[in-house]
Amino acid sequence: MDLETGWIASAIAAAVLLLAIASTVHALLHRRETGATIAWVGLIVLLPLGGSVLYWLFGINRIRRRARSLREGHMPTSPERPSPAVDPDLRRRWRGLLGSGDALSPFPTRSGNRVTPLFDGDQAFAAMLQAIDGAQSHIVLATYIFDSDRVGRHFAERLRAARERGVAIRVLIDGMGARYSRRSMITQLRRLDVRCAAFLPVVMPRSLVAFNLRNHRKLLVTDGVMAFTGGMNIRRGHCRSDPGRHPVQDLHFQIEGPVVEQLQRVFHEDWAFSTGEALPEADWIPAEPAACGTAVCRGLPDGPDEDFEVLPFTLMAALAEAREQVTVVTPYFLPDVGLLSALKTTALRGVQVDLLLPARSNLRFVDWASNPLHEELVERGCRIWLTPPPFNHSKLMVIDTGWVLFGSANWDPRSLRLNFEFNLECYDGDLGRDLTGWTEALCRRSHRLTLSEVRARSVASRLRDGAARLLTPYL
Repeated sequence: MDLETGWIASAIAAAVLLLAIASTVHALLHRRETGATIAWVGLIVLLPLGGSVLYWLFGINRIRRRARSLREGHMPTSPERPSPAVDPDLRRRWRGLLGSGDALSPFPTRSGNRVTPLFDGDQAFAAMLQAIDGAQSHIVLATYIFDSDRVGRHFAERLRAARERGVAIRVLIDGMGARYSRRSMITQLRRLDVRCAAFLPVVMPRSLVAFNLRNHRKLLVTDGVMAFTGGMNIRRGHCRSDPGRHPVQDLHFQIEGPVVEQLQRVFHEDWAFSTGEALPEADWIPAEPAACGTAVCRGLPDGPDEDFEVLPFTLMAALAEAREQVTVVTPYFLPDVGLLSALKTTALRGVQVDLLLPARSNLRFVDWASNPLHEELVERGCRIWLTPPPFNHSKLMVIDTGWVLFGSANWDPRSLRLNFEFNLECYDGDLGRDLTGWTEALCRRSHRLTLSEVRARSVASRLRDGAARLLTPYL
């Protein structure tokens, strides 16, 4: 090696070292989660160049600044409509949760709502299509996946028919979720003259900085008076009558009443973020949606920007409020240390804690990473139920049959830290009892995991699961 080559090699080594030091310093100063910080720093130390590049691409939340600039004047708040007084009995029973919601959410509680659970795609899609067919003024639709299968094409045709009768339509599909379809539904909707946009389109390499920051929300609002949200994407697998090769059990909900305005405002914000178009409130949001039920509800938008950590704090507040029973249904279960401690503490207080998890999800690596958590939870009194096929993609939490949380979020790092999610909290005893009955029936069809079973897992399985667990911050 000549002198010039040696100088070049030394300069490259010095540059890599400086990059690794800068990446480590940035992670120590700006990463808030200890586990994720350790994982990133460890990766940078082991692979100074590769680890640093990965950190700057995936470990930094660059979307917050962009979101703030686009949100100016378009925040999903309604200060002109203050929160109505909550029934004193409700306030006494749920004081802590109501207070945390007031502090965390940009929205107030709204009374006078009706919430109807829809237990599969046949029910949900029929109700959604009926709402689209009945729309007179406008339709907004946001989804993670809008597949180009027979269900997706059916929705597209009904949207086209609504547009032809003069209904204003806006459709927002996540840029990564759009990649699940063989044929782009964004392109097909535009060919049908339906206004459609992608949330953070995946265009390499520019999109790498926001590759992990996805819009996982599922929202449909028609005429500002009827809304749908929950866990269902628009695709064939949710329908029991025609599930195709990959059947999925899921929950969705139909919402009517004043809280519908909050779903509409969340869509407006996402649409402005993605397109720069501000939808005028006078044309898109009714002056005051009519009361039609007894549920007290509040929207809980969550994301890696201004609404950061709304969901994990809400979950912990709900666990602290529980007196008798906690039921959690989630397809992916990778909670952080704080949530794990809250679950165990709740069970130790004598509250019945039921966790309904798929016996096998569609992401085996996530299942492996979740397995090491089972022993400590069961040991402290939590009951884990492994639900049978089809894969249960439902997202639900019920506290003492009186408080219900549902929406798009899972109990995993993506939903808790990275994704843009939307959940709805409902104070409604009738709804809580109906959903508790549904979860109890699901438990009867499921297998309860015992401590002896967990401890009897083979060494090979434990090693595999432990290795997968180390990668939780990246899952």
